[in-house]
Amino acid sequence: MARPVFGGAAMRFVAYLGLCAAYLQGGLVKLGDFSGALGEMQHFGLAPAPVFAVLVIVLELGASGLILTGRLRWLGALALGGFTLAATLLALRFWELPTGHERFMMANSFFEHLGLVGGFLLVAWLDLREKEAA
Repeated sequence: MARPVFGGAAMRFVAYLGLCAAYLQGGLVKLGDFSGALGEMQHFGLAPAPVFAVLVIVLELGASGLILTGRLRWLGALALGGFTLAATLLALRFWELPTGHERFMMANSFFEHLGLVGGFLLVAWLDLREKEAA
């Protein structure tokens, strides 16, 4: 009974959209507030900030587009997975914080992001597997 609902193309698209939602939102917000994007790059020590801001916008929107359209889905998934892992290691270094609520919250976010990386690896694996079977 669940297979027709959860096994269909529409549900799969919704799942891909959910995985990409933060990256679509992030890319669009950075595009609409480029000075804010520059501030974010500077905050994390990425220089030159304008180059990194443009690269992040293109990656977030472009890789999401690949996943959602199904064109080179595996590549988009690997790109967002690699980006997420790198950003997580850069921005969520919970182990550097003293024990307490802030460390606890950052650790949770760190491991949630690792879950996203796993999701993108799964998308890439499934896409490549489907292409081999075709």
